Amino acid sequence: MNIRTTQRAGEAITPAQFEEAMARYYAAGLRGLEINKAIETEINEVLEKYEAELQRTNENKTSAFKYVQQYCTVNKNKLFAKRRSIGTQWGVAGFRLGTPRLKTAKGNDWNGILAQLRNRLPGYVRTNEEPAKDLLLADRNKEEVAPVLMEIGIRVVQDELFYIETKKAA
Repeated sequence: MNIRTTQRAGEAITPAQFEEAMARYYAAGLRGLEINKAIETEINEVLEKYEAELQRTNENKTSAFKYVQQYCTVNKNKLFAKRRSIGTQWGVAGFRLGTPRLKTAKGNDWNGILAQLRNRLPGYVRTNEEPAKDLLLADRNKEEVAPVLMEIGIRVVQDELFYIETKKAA
């Protein structure tokens, strides 16, 4: 049976066409699983082939990084007096400034700082008001919540989604 893959809007689909489409969907799903399994097997074989060498390479890289870092830290004043980096034929090493961040001074914590900011720099204190949608959704059937939701213009909606679940291969 040769069935078209698309139907024109409003054109009826017969039960036989429906069954044939379900069979094609099932077969395509099975083939996809087979392909993914083959890919996974080949990937695992390649990973196993290079795993030990890759681990040794990473250990060498980590060890070399520590040596370079230690050398640069010990000789920081001499090597980095004028520049923040030094170059070699193999690459560049140096110190760069990280992203600025705030840290509390010794003996302070963020709660105490927040209280002081409220008084001295209130423009730097955030208040984040927003509907607690998760709570409204959870309590939507409570008799004190349900009528208020409707009155203030909130509807609870659930979309109906189409799905196909194929049987698992034996």
